[in-house]
Amino acid sequence: MFNIHREEIDWGGRKLVLETGRAARQADGAVLATYGDTTVLAAVVAAKEPKPGIDFLPLTVNYQEKFYAAGRIPGGYFKRERGPTERDTLISRLIDRPIRPLFADGWRCDTQITINVLSHDLENDPDVVAMVAASAALTLSGAPFQGPIGAARVGFINNEYVLNPQIDEMKESSLELVVAGTADAVLMVESEAKELPEEVMLGSVMFGHRHFQPVIDMIIRLAEKAAKEPRELKLIDNSAIEKKIASLVESDLRAAYSIREKQQRHKAVDAAKVKVKEAFTLAEDDKDAPAITRVMGVFKELEARVVRNSILDTGKRIDGRDGKTVRPIVAEVGVLPRTHGSALFTRGETQAMCVATLGTGEDEQFIDALTGTYKERFLLHYNFPHFSVGETGRTGAPGRREIGHGKLAWRSIHPILPAAHEFPYTLRIVSEIWESNGSSSMATVCGASLALMDAGVPLRRPVAGIAMGLILEGKKFAVLSDILGDEDHLGDMDFKVAGTDTGITALQMDIKIAGITEEIMKVALTQAKDGRLHILGEMAKALTTARPELGEHAPRIEVIQIPVDKIREVIGTGGKVIREIVEKTGAKINVEDNGTVKVASSNGEAIKAAMNWIKTIVSEPEVGTIYDGTVVKVVDFGAFVNFFGPKDGLVHISHLAPRRVNKTSDVVKEGDKVKVKLLGFDDRGKVKLSMKAVDQQTGEDLEAKQKTEGEPAGAAE
Repeated sequence: MFNIHREEIDWGGRKLVLETGRAARQADGAVLATYGDTTVLAAVVAAKEPKPGIDFLPLTVNYQEKFYAAGRIPGGYFKRERGPTERDTLISRLIDRPIRPLFADGWRCDTQITINVLSHDLENDPDVVAMVAASAALTLSGAPFQGPIGAARVGFINNEYVLNPQIDEMKESSLELVVAGTADAVLMVESEAKELPEEVMLGSVMFGHRHFQPVIDMIIRLAEKAAKEPRELKLIDNSAIEKKIASLVESDLRAAYSIREKQQRHKAVDAAKVKVKEAFTLAEDDKDAPAITRVMGVFKELEARVVRNSILDTGKRIDGRDGKTVRPIVAEVGVLPRTHGSALFTRGETQAMCVATLGTGEDEQFIDALTGTYKERFLLHYNFPHFSVGETGRTGAPGRREIGHGKLAWRSIHPILPAAHEFPYTLRIVSEIWESNGSSSMATVCGASLALMDAGVPLRRPVAGIAMGLILEGKKFAVLSDILGDEDHLGDMDFKVAGTDTGITALQMDIKIAGITEEIMKVALTQAKDGRLHILGEMAKALTTARPELGEHAPRIEVIQIPVDKIREVIGTGGKVIREIVEKTGAKINVEDNGTVKVASSNGEAIKAAMNWIKTIVSEPEVGTIYDGTVVKVVDFGAFVNFFGPKDGLVHISHLAPRRVNKTSDVVKEGDKVKVKLLGFDDRGKVKLSMKAVDQQTGEDLEAKQKTEGEPAGAAE
């Protein structure tokens, strides 16, 4: 019934198994990949006919983690997986990026890759397993995929590279890097690092590339047994269209790309497009006339050729810069009056408004994941409205691009944040892109760093980011610093590097061609470092370090540690005590399981009152100490005073005043605020207090004063 084919290797100390023929047999290609006890299914289906009227590759990658894989039921009200989580989206992008450049030119059939995590051993992250499974399924499917690709995770622990470190090992690693590529070249890198030097980052990429070669080999062996016949791809001869378009608008395009201002340049390019469309629309009645989408695809190829050759031949870019120059930068901080921290970062025609907000433990985000529910104290949200590029469009939930750009900026900033015990705030950055012409994600990194410092967050060092581009024709290449949007669109590489003046905190690379060499990556990293240091210098003109004080509108947080066995007393039955403290003081209180208590308010007096209240609950009163108290009951023989949290004590009538008192009510009544000294405890443990031992106006200890004054001269020396 089943025609099962299977390959396995030992990889990074665990067994990697690829199997096909048992699951999802109606898909064009389906592979079960198992690494350790983590199992992933990848299934590929490609439409039988090309999608009409498009000039792009219609590829969709959908990755989803099923909670049953880890023996869990989804949290919250809905007990069914409800569409992609942020992590699902990020991993879908991670898989898409290295495989997209490897489809044959002209492939226009809808292609869908579905990846489900079926089993998770809580040791081996399923993302790399999913990339391997997707690569294998595509290679078997018969689609014109020029792979396979391999992928690996690389850690850096005790100054050594580690292949596919397990989840618990990553806590000790100063690097988390995922790399993917073919047998010959690297196609994709995604990473977060703790300020590592360029040499270490480059070494990690090449380490990963070397160590995923056995994976590529096993996919090839599996394909030799089980791959479908290659799908026929009809190549269309566009030489006549190319010649006609070139004669019509090549000179117009050269003139357009000599215009430095983006809007004017796009206006000139649009005029050339109109000229081409009109020329080919005249032939609409001709049944042999090419479709307009095909014509515009050829127009794009000519556009790219004009720009690329100009850069390689002249060394000058679209806006007149050489390959290494960064566009003019203006960095401003404190631009919004009521926010906790804000920064407006402008680089050329790219502008990011970044706003920092400080919150308490109540503001942490709960994340439901296969590995369990955890809380995240650093949030970074990136928004890209259509007006930033002078266009209209539908506004809705953030798309894959927004989520991906936000996560890249998050990775760039995360390694240099203060530890929670040093700065116990929840941190949120929102990046509003107001203008875009090249790498708004790196502008977000710069703006976020400045906004956090403006809010008083003690970052270890400022962080800056830069986007690098590549033009590669044969053996000739040019690496471009701080790329424009057009250079990104028409170039071969998007290489983003973020970090401090000490080292790299994030590196992301996407290649639109069949891969790049170690030499090109080395040039790009060196050039990126120079650019990053220049940007940090420009940012320093606005702010060099965190402000010494939080903004006036930011909450203050004080932290105390209480005994774990006292937590119940602070919270009270059903939360009664902690609610009362919050209601009466106005402070926010967060109590953690380890006894850490965070008290927050923008009002210092509220924090002080709440802290004192909590201390009285968890501490014991000290004999000889003077306390502020409230009379709660008056009786014939004295008054009961609440003086230490919920604790009351008796002031005997003989201790109400430094004179004889006939009636308690002659001195105090219920509700009076008084000062009392703790004298001690009687045989039954009852508290004994004194008012006459304390000056009720100043709080001075009269008993101690009398003892000192009554001593012989010199006794106090």
